[in-house]
Amino acid sequence: MIRSLGRSLRTRLALLASIAMLLLNVVVGAFALYGIRNEVLGIRAQDTAGRALRVLLMIKRDRLPRTVVTSNELDGIQVVDSAGQVVSSSPSLAGAPRQTSAIPKENQANDVAQLCDLPAFPESCKIVVALRAYQPDGVWTVYAFDDAVPWYVSPQVIIFEVIVAALLTALTWLGVSRVVARTLAPVGSMTKRLAEITEDGGGGGLRLPVPENVDDEIRTLAETGNQTLERLEAAMRQQEAAMEQQRRFASDASHDLRSPITAMRAQVEDALLHPEDVDWRETGNALLVTLDRFQAIVTDLLTLTKLDAGAPRVREPVELGELIAAEILRPRAKNVLTRLEPEVVVIGDRLQLARLLTNLLDNAERHAESQITVSVRHAGEEAVLEVCDDGAGIAYEHRETVFQRFTRLDASRSRDAGGTGLGLPIAREIARTHGGTLTIEDSDAGARFVVRIPLRTS
Repeated sequence: MIRSLGRSLRTRLALLASIAMLLLNVVVGAFALYGIRNEVLGIRAQDTAGRALRVLLMIKRDRLPRTVVTSNELDGIQVVDSAGQVVSSSPSLAGAPRQTSAIPKENQANDVAQLCDLPAFPESCKIVVALRAYQPDGVWTVYAFDDAVPWYVSPQVIIFEVIVAALLTALTWLGVSRVVARTLAPVGSMTKRLAEITEDGGGGGLRLPVPENVDDEIRTLAETGNQTLERLEAAMRQQEAAMEQQRRFASDASHDLRSPITAMRAQVEDALLHPEDVDWRETGNALLVTLDRFQAIVTDLLTLTKLDAGAPRVREPVELGELIAAEILRPRAKNVLTRLEPEVVVIGDRLQLARLLTNLLDNAERHAESQITVSVRHAGEEAVLEVCDDGAGIAYEHRETVFQRFTRLDASRSRDAGGTGLGLPIAREIARTHGGTLTIEDSDAGARFVVRIPLRTS
């Protein structure tokens, strides 16, 4: 029913409050009417008893006439002697039998009650006051009759209560409607702004208006909405950056994969043009070198894909000093010096950590002049692995760029024929999956790659 009256929250709340106020007025009015009626009933009973008392004095003074003259305000008076006979009455009850014996109760000197359907007053109710007069021949009783008080007391009382209820209900409607309108005004502004944000296609820096000088649920809603919009914009920026990175990665990957394929095709086509002049063994060896590079790129791409997908890895204690000692046994073109602290143990995947170390050593070997230095040490709750070379080094502004996939720098640090451009990104991703970091830090000469991984806690 309420919903059919309108979808406006303001209207529904005002209607509910008005109905509640109306019901409250009905309840309070009923109690007030009950109290007023009892008060009026008591006043009328006292007034009736006062008039009956004058008749009682006549009996005491032995001056009771056969007909008692009363004021027009009483409906009648009747005097009953000790034998239960009517000995005197008002003109309105002349010749009428005794009207009631219900009051007064035994051992009561006087009594008052509202009685209905009396012989002289059929189909009506009267206030009856009974007073006892103790005479030598017994107890006489004086009955005084007056109109009963109706449940509504008087039409004026009902009209007054109706007017008060109507005024309070109307004031409630207006007050609640105004308060709700002022309270929901910020919600309207936020709704309008959200529509603008939706048309804008994702926010564009727009924010919900925050109500001033208030500290309630509406303000909290606006602030929470703005926080949500900020997170949404940040997520969209990250998504756009990730998509851009994927597009750039796909472009670079296709280029780097196409290069060895083009080289192999050119070698085969050149050999087929002059097969009699071709040294097929030399051509096969050249093709194998190109295939090795092609295979290395594909292998690195698969590794990055697995790391990006969060592929499960083995978690076991790995002593970094032993890992490095085993890795440097492989012959390298540059001299490798080590500074290894014992018992530097981390929890991780041995094969992945070996791949991280190999990628760093391969990178250092390609760019070092003559020497590579590898060190492992404790640093608080972290294990620190450093790989340094004595090459040309990396400019400060390129220290993050080299970790981008298929990155090309100037000739001094660019990828040569032995690299795929994915070694350093793979190494950083492995460090990240182990809860660590891989960064380039300051060095007196050459490049200094620093890996930090949390130590084993137990």
